[in-house]
Amino acid sequence: MIRDSKPVTITILDKEYLISCPEDERERLHAAAKLLNDKLMELKSTGKVIGTERMAVMTALNLASEMLSYKQQNTVYNDKVDSTIKRLYSKIDGVLGKSRELQL
Repeated sequence: MIRDSKPVTITILDKEYLISCPEDERERLHAAAKLLNDKLMELKSTGKVIGTERMAVMTALNLASEMLSYKQQNTVYNDKVDSTIKRLYSKIDGVLGKSRELQL
C-alpha cells in the first residue's frame, strides 16, 4: 500500500525545510526535527564547534552514539528477559510433568 505524502515545513537552526512526509509520521518528524534543532542549538551555544556543517556532523555523531548505546542496553535487557522466560518455562514444564505423574 502506498501512503500519500504531503509536504511539511520544519525549522532547524532558523532555516525552514520542506519535507515530504506521510500523515501518520508527521508527529514523529516534528519530534525528530525538534530534537535535532535542540541538540544543534546546545552545541552551538558551547562555541566549541564553528560552522553549520561541522555542527551537523558532530550532532549526527552524538545522536548515532546515543542510539547505539540505547540499542546495546536494549539488547542486554532483552537477553535477560529471554533468559528469565526460558527459566520460567522450564519450571512450569517441571511442575506440569510432576502433576501428570501424580495423576497417573
